[in-house]
Amino acid sequence: MKLQRYDKSFINDYGETPEGYLTVQVPITRPGVFPYQRQDGTVQMEAKLPDEIFNDRTIRSARSKPVTDEHPNEPVTIDNYQTYAKGMSHTDARVEDLKLFVSLTITDKDLIQKVYDGKREISIGFMSDVVAESGVYNGQTYEYVQRNLEINHIAIVDQGRAGPEVAIRSDSDAWQIEKEEKGGHKMPTYKIDGKDYEVDSAVKSFLEAQAAKLETAETKVAGLDSLQGRFDALEVKLQNTEKDLKEAKEKQVSADEMDKKVEERVALISTAKPLLGDSFDFTGKTEREIKEAVISTTKEEFKGDGKSDDYINAFFDATVEQVQSTGYSSTGANNAFTGDSKANEKELEELKQKRLNMQKK
Repeated sequence: MKLQRYDKSFINDYGETPEGYLTVQVPITRPGVFPYQRQDGTVQMEAKLPDEIFNDRTIRSARSKPVTDEHPNEPVTIDNYQTYAKGMSHTDARVEDLKLFVSLTITDKDLIQKVYDGKREISIGFMSDVVAESGVYNGQTYEYVQRNLEINHIAIVDQGRAGPEVAIRSDSDAWQIEKEEKGGHKMPTYKIDGKDYEVDSAVKSFLEAQAAKLETAETKVAGLDSLQGRFDALEVKLQNTEKDLKEAKEKQVSADEMDKKVEERVALISTAKPLLGDSFDFTGKTEREIKEAVISTTKEEFKGDGKSDDYINAFFDATVEQVQSTGYSSTGANNAFTGDSKANEKELEELKQKRLNMQKK
């Protein structure tokens, strides 16, 4: 769910146009951890991280947005623009010194006078997704993160949330800072490996900007690593699926192949049964076992151990041919080939059809 938020900063520079308007160069927000009040009156710490406020979406949302005197009680839209708008932001939104800058032109006479009188803090009104996500940024602990920021308007207010470093400033402000520095004001400090070092303000701004770029890049790299991990996992899953499919296809016997095997089995049993007799149980017997049994009817104590399949097949074919041509009787207890071809053909056909019907059920 998107919530409306307000974030404040300070005007950095301004000047009058020939028409009397006031144009300012202003940082409108910066990374940090800020307190926001809940509806029940309690306060929660929310982080505005560099990868959110310095991304293209947020930067684009700062362009051509209405300038207001304090925050209205509702988002500024085309329906209420004439009521609330006191100026407009330009299209030059960009990142400088670890802050999001944009130029503004104030066109309302009363608000211009208020700026001259000292009202110079800036507060953006924006919509965002507030996500429960704890962490630490610049030494400050937060409980939530603002995601998908969309700036709605830019308000000039009396007191800002982001602190005095983000405000409207004039030459008189610069003179005051210079006077404080001559009076012994300390140089700004920058923390390196946990230790504070005094550095020139320009150097500090540069270092902070580089740190923001590095942090944003690291966030993007982490996102890419996560996506790469998901891609690799999907690729492995796909390879396993393809492997399983290939194995399944190799194991699968087509209907034609199955019919052919059934016919071959029926033909073998039809040929062997007259030689082996009704008492012989074909159940569970392999083709080789059946053929060896047939050979045993003509050659007592026959053993096929160590013999190749080609040898058994040739011996079987020769045995069947001999029996069918001579009407040879088995030397064993089994019945012999009777020579009644019509009766045998009918019986064999019935057996074949029975086998085929069993396979199709």
